[in-house]
Amino acid sequence: MFLKLLTFLGAFSGGILSFWLVLTYLPFLGIIVKLGIVLAGIIGGFFSGRFVLGNCWPRWEERFRNASIPELLTGAAGILFGLLVSGLLLFSLPVGKLPELPGTLLALSVVVTTSGMAVKIFWAKREEIYSFFGLQAERIEPVCLKEHRGGNRPAYKLLDTSAVIDGRIADICRTGFLEGNLIVPGFVLAELQKIADSSDSLKRNRGRRGLDILNKMQKEPNISIRIYDKDFEELTDVDIKIVRLAKLMDARVITNDFNLNKVAELYGVPVLNINELANAIKPVALPGEEILVHIIKDGKEHGQGIAYLEDGTMIVVDGGRRYIGEEIHVTVTSVLQTAAGRMIFAKPKEEFIAKTGSLLGS
Repeated sequence: MFLKLLTFLGAFSGGILSFWLVLTYLPFLGIIVKLGIVLAGIIGGFFSGRFVLGNCWPRWEERFRNASIPELLTGAAGILFGLLVSGLLLFSLPVGKLPELPGTLLALSVVVTTSGMAVKIFWAKREEIYSFFGLQAERIEPVCLKEHRGGNRPAYKLLDTSAVIDGRIADICRTGFLEGNLIVPGFVLAELQKIADSSDSLKRNRGRRGLDILNKMQKEPNISIRIYDKDFEELTDVDIKIVRLAKLMDARVITNDFNLNKVAELYGVPVLNINELANAIKPVALPGEEILVHIIKDGKEHGQGIAYLEDGTMIVVDGGRRYIGEEIHVTVTSVLQTAAGRMIFAKPKEEFIAKTGSLLGS
């Protein structure tokens, strides 16, 4: 219904404008030419109303609906400032000396350009404006989740691209350890779709895996996950967009991205890093403990062999090179915790016992 109204208004406005133009500035033309110009105006207004306004209005409506009161006031202030600047410019320019039509078009261009630039500048600097006047931006709450919050606000958690592609977030949610509402920003979903459409087969498979995981999570009855379409078009980096949205929603960010983790910490946004969680719940191996491992390759140092636990923890076996391809019992000598994870150093059980016995004998 609204699209039909926009179409009618566009065609009506185009017809009126072209009719006024013909009567005022083109009275010397023949009747057939005049009718052609009016018909062209009606057709142009029809397509403008149907396709231009019809496509833009839903996005504008969504922005207005999701914008907070301070954001709306910032936009209004930008419009007023632009009108003031355009008024000063038109006052200083000799617009009155121009013919009526060129003068009107020039004045309209100046008003639209300056107002648009002012709104864009005010919108990009809105947080600094809030800080200058001692205001605080209102926290955003997605409309799709308002009915779920009851008496208390829900704990929002934003998923980034790396966490979705990784896939472990789905298993964590199924266990019930992660409470609250999971939010997938629209720009993260767009990045996933872009990766899924990549010409590189590896990226394409990663993107499709991420989309499949989101689809499965949405079908899980015990997982609350929603797509939220708010975007920050003045920003180009997805990581900065996630941090900005997390600050506005008072949300946490779930990620595997080390760089995003650091950026979020700089902005004071809490981060839940899946890799850190995985490292925290890995079984603890104590020095002197015996482990059965399968040596699969040689290490960097001479004589070393490399094995892995089921959780991916690497075990460096001193003197294990000659056991490559075999399963042996090793004894843990030390455990090293690094930013990348836990690393275990061990020796074959026989060598460890022999060395310990010689030390005790001496």
